[in-house]
Amino acid sequence: MITLPFPPSANRYWRNVGGVVMLSKEARVYRKLIASSLLVQGFRKEDSCKGSIWIRLAFYRPRKIGDLDNMLKQPLDAMRGILYQDDGQICEIHAKRFDDKERPRVEVDFGAFN
Repeated sequence: MITLPFPPSANRYWRNVGGVVMLSKEARVYRKLIASSLLVQGFRKEDSCKGSIWIRLAFYRPRKIGDLDNMLKQPLDAMRGILYQDDGQICEIHAKRFDDKERPRVEVDFGAFN
């Protein structure tokens, strides 16, 4: 089981700057935080899965707001390149939402299909 920080809101993930859509500063910080958290937990880019994978995510949100489907993209994109090479490898996703005001987080489990 991997524990990651809770993602920023999907509404604050992208920014339109002069007609160009780009990741917000908050999103870039979140991606770096996820990368460093995965590295601390022993995951390395060199060991990323190369085939089809399944993934389970349990979101423990700090407040009773936010749709589950909007929470998926940020951590999945942030784990790309470390747990797996590309999110196109994900063939199965299971996601659940819980509330935990004291310790918001995302718990992740994943594996390769044989």
